[in-house]
Amino acid sequence: MKKTPLYEKHCELGGNIIDFGGWELPVQYTGIIEEHEQVRKAAGLFDVSHMGEITVKGADAERCIQKLITNNILGAKEYQVVYSPMCYPDGGVVDDLLVYKYSGEDYLLVVNASNTEKDFDWIRQNLEGQVEVENVSDRYAQIAIQGPEAEKILQKLTDVTLSGIKFFHYRSDIMLGGTKAIVSRTGYTGEDGFEIYINSENAAAIWEQLLLAGKDDGLVPVGLGARDTLRFEAALPLYGHEISQDISPLEAGLGRFVKFENELFNGRAALIKQKEGGLKRKVVGFEMIDRGVPRGHYEVHVQGRKIGFVTTGSFSPSLKKNVGMGLIEIGYSGEETELDIIIRNKAVKAKTVGLPFYSKKYKK
Repeated sequence: MKKTPLYEKHCELGGNIIDFGGWELPVQYTGIIEEHEQVRKAAGLFDVSHMGEITVKGADAERCIQKLITNNILGAKEYQVVYSPMCYPDGGVVDDLLVYKYSGEDYLLVVNASNTEKDFDWIRQNLEGQVEVENVSDRYAQIAIQGPEAEKILQKLTDVTLSGIKFFHYRSDIMLGGTKAIVSRTGYTGEDGFEIYINSENAAAIWEQLLLAGKDDGLVPVGLGARDTLRFEAALPLYGHEISQDISPLEAGLGRFVKFENELFNGRAALIKQKEGGLKRKVVGFEMIDRGVPRGHYEVHVQGRKIGFVTTGSFSPSLKKNVGMGLIEIGYSGEETELDIIIRNKAVKAKTVGLPFYSKKYKK
């Protein structure tokens, strides 16, 4: 089992530690709903140090990135962050990631923890020309501060005016409490906030400084449970659920991140064929009509016939409803379509609704 540099802090705070893909991480501290609501109304602090970091550098780095991602890195400016799926030749998803662009010859990729080794191997398999790739995950700790009070709290630790960092942009030279950090206006909650990358040895000190700085502004530590309900309400995809090797970006509703003008990316031909041939299935949102909580992999039926499955489902703390996302046949994806979710061998009524469930509060 792996531990992040903040493991001891989680134990001190009474975090309920679980095995999360081989990492010992807190699922909650005081309770998932309480932590979720605190992020929505004030701020939450997340340990995301298990995420992977990979550098791509060299004269041909830009061409390498173009081949790897479905988005288009050419239009990105220096110190901009680009979100993108990364696909196999058949259009299935290797992973979704953030690309931090320092220059056309220098990039930092942030990938999902459980996929770090797989992604690193895939990237190396697709290298061409003068480019060097390195897995630098062990050097970084990552802390996210999210919520309407996030900027106010983080500002107490730095002289840099954080309001100058635009949405999906970053700075790599910010001093936080005496520690140099990469700070980006990004997150996974649907709220305004920042993700902070620092040397692993400085993580505990920054964590403590942030909790102290935010004490009077409602900042609380948040575990994996609320991290999932927050991203789910904002309809942000999770690898292995809304996207996977078997679910394409187009099926997942991520077509805006598939730039066909990027003629290099893996999976382009397959995704063009999928688009031109018409999608057969699509990720949709739904809310329960009858009582019952939908869970991942539950079957979705219409008139006794299986038409798909639930990708993520939960009680929504913000909506006070049981809701879910599911991958279903395209013919049933229109809003207000009645569905049956099979819960413990019983058909429980639901209806499709628009996504996201929660209106995002990003500062753009």
